[in-house]
Amino acid sequence: MKKKLQMSTIKKVLGAIKKYRLLLLLSIILATITVALSLYIPIIIGNAIDLIIDKGNVDFDSILPKLLNVGIIAIIIALLQWIMNNINNKITFNVTRDIRNQAFDKLEKLPLKYIDGNSHGAILSKLIADVDELANGLLMGFTQFFTGVVAIIGTLIFMLTISPKITIVVVVFTPLSLLIASFISKRTFSLFKVQSENRAEQTSIIEECVGNIKVVKAFSHEDEAQVEFDEANEKLAKASVKAIFFSSLVNPTTRFVNALVYAGVALVGAFIAIDGGAGAISVGALSTFLSYATQYAKPFNEISGVVTELQNALACATRVFELIDEKEEVADASYELGEAKGEVSLQNVDFSYTPEKELIKDLSIDIKAGMRVAIVGPTGCGKTTLINLLMRFYDVNDGVISVDGNDIREVTRHSLRKNYGMVLQETWLQDGTVRDNIKMGKPDATDEDVIMACKASHAHSFIKRLPQGYDTIISENGASLSAGQRQLLCIARIMLCLPPMLILDEATSSIDTRTELKIQDAFATLMKGRTSFIVAHRLSTIRDADLILVMRDGNVIEKGNHTELLEKKGFYYTLYNSQF
Repeated sequence: MKKKLQMSTIKKVLGAIKKYRLLLLLSIILATITVALSLYIPIIIGNAIDLIIDKGNVDFDSILPKLLNVGIIAIIIALLQWIMNNINNKITFNVTRDIRNQAFDKLEKLPLKYIDGNSHGAILSKLIADVDELANGLLMGFTQFFTGVVAIIGTLIFMLTISPKITIVVVVFTPLSLLIASFISKRTFSLFKVQSENRAEQTSIIEECVGNIKVVKAFSHEDEAQVEFDEANEKLAKASVKAIFFSSLVNPTTRFVNALVYAGVALVGAFIAIDGGAGAISVGALSTFLSYATQYAKPFNEISGVVTELQNALACATRVFELIDEKEEVADASYELGEAKGEVSLQNVDFSYTPEKELIKDLSIDIKAGMRVAIVGPTGCGKTTLINLLMRFYDVNDGVISVDGNDIREVTRHSLRKNYGMVLQETWLQDGTVRDNIKMGKPDATDEDVIMACKASHAHSFIKRLPQGYDTIISENGASLSAGQRQLLCIARIMLCLPPMLILDEATSSIDTRTELKIQDAFATLMKGRTSFIVAHRLSTIRDADLILVMRDGNVIEKGNHTELLEKKGFYYTLYNSQF
């Protein structure tokens, strides 16, 4: 199973590299030329040694040109290696850029249940740390693997031309080095995969702690958070040490085998040189052969190091491709919903997040255009779930939700969501200016439009007090603003867009009472002629709703206006009186 998974990952990585095959071919050509020139240098040096021995003295007239040739070739090799490394860098970082883009693109196409069901830290780790590890592995592969393979083949050919007998000594020991590297690398893949998973767990803990640092401090949870982090850190350290220990065995063991090869070549070559019979070689040729034996052994050390690094890279790539291979949302329809009138209908809707826990069952509601619909009920009754279904963040298990008679599964998600303006209890702001955040839903809005929307949402006064007013840079998720100010900016965003339908999920929960009363008046003006869905716990804010849906355990148990529901003296009556 592991081997099959590994082969599948390799195919996917090769598929990503295929786009840059011309650059890859150029890199291989440069590697071949570099290796050929590197192998030619020992021949020149060997000839120079033979000149010294044959003449009985140093013949500088013959030797100096050879040394000059060695210097020129060395400069050419350095230049070609510099070009080759630049090409390898370009291939590596283009490939990892493409994979990261592919992963992020998939993230935006995944259903919300995947995001809700997986740790955000683990997802971040896949997109950042795992892709970086893949880049490191690929860079080593391109830089050393191809050059190493070409060097081994080239050195073997050169050695055969000098002395086939001595070459046999080298070839006999070669499989031993390969077997050791293969034996260890097969066991390191699973160890590096565990390391990658533990790193994701650690990232998740850090992300949660940093994102909720105020809660951690408010409940004096620092010691418990430290213990949890220490445990994850210890697990990562043990997994890393184990993986690195096994992977680091490759280099010394292959070096030991290579030392045996070198000793064998020196011993056999010396006897053949002294013997002077058929197939004898000169001292210079033996020197050249010993140089080749070293160059032949060196790539095995490098390749063995690359193989272990590639095991880590493949383990990380496996996790990234697991994300890329996740099942996407149901394919989007092609029909574009125009500006909606606001007629919304739910017919026999069933929905549950998990099959074993039923939530909404056989829900049917007909809402006319321009109606204000309030949704109330205890925590966990399905209010937010109903909003998720209306926005098609989740698809119904059964039944139909339609807008203006169109099944929302048969229109594009973009055109559906463009018709809704949504303000949630949890605000979201991006890094950028105040103006950019407000214009998010309507990028072509003028500054006058932005100011009018902010005045309508009562955000203009506090924005003017900011250091640069509308050009003030907001940090991540508006951390420099109060919760109420962040919510006012989200309301201003809706005031600017003026969509035909509104969803207000506890939209004024973080705003002071005086400002809330003003915003309620602004909302009242905004909601005229627009279908509005209002989720509220403070029932005083929804007394003017045309229709109040009272939910419990995923079902609408009562519906009517405020007066009608109070007269029934049912569940709504109990809820309302419990607040006053």
